[in-house]
Amino acid sequence: MNRIIYIMGKSATGKDTIFQHLQKKHPEWKMMTLYTTRPIRVGETDGKEYYFVDDNYIEEIAAQGKIIEQRTYDTVHGLWHYVTADDGKINLQQHTYLAIGTLQSYLALRRYYGSDALLPVYIEVEDGERLERALRREKKQADPKYGEMCRRFLGDSEDFSEEKLKEAGIHTRFQNVHLKDCIHQIEEYLAKTTLP
Repeated sequence: MNRIIYIMGKSATGKDTIFQHLQKKHPEWKMMTLYTTRPIRVGETDGKEYYFVDDNYIEEIAAQGKIIEQRTYDTVHGLWHYVTADDGKINLQQHTYLAIGTLQSYLALRRYYGSDALLPVYIEVEDGERLERALRREKKQADPKYGEMCRRFLGDSEDFSEEKLKEAGIHTRFQNVHLKDCIHQIEEYLAKTTLP
């Protein structure tokens, strides 16, 4: 059975790095790409990490009834929208997909496609280490947004609270202390729970 393998976790847990590793190792898996109005970061490519769009585009697909799930963050730089859309690019009868996002987005996709269609992969990192990683990453940006980094860090405590994780049925967790070990554990888990 084809599924959507859904990578998630708090900010600066290494989700993007793990996602990229899985994408390279499993080129047969298609990417499920979200839409966002936030500015593109150094090293990102439009259509790869996200489709970087403007507010008008979000309004257009909303009017067409194509939005599965939408989150809006009131950042220190204005409103940033993140949207999962039924854009005709997902066909679970033909492909397995790799996606990355939030718990809220995961739940919306599970409601839309059915619980059997999604396989959650939840990544964790101790908060102090996570904050250090976030700061190192933000310093590399051409225009660091430290206020937004802090907002996201604090917001994660609510977004990924133990209560919400329990309600969502997220029991399997992967500690990203050492990246190679974490990836190995994820690979073993996926080998047992997905088709080749």
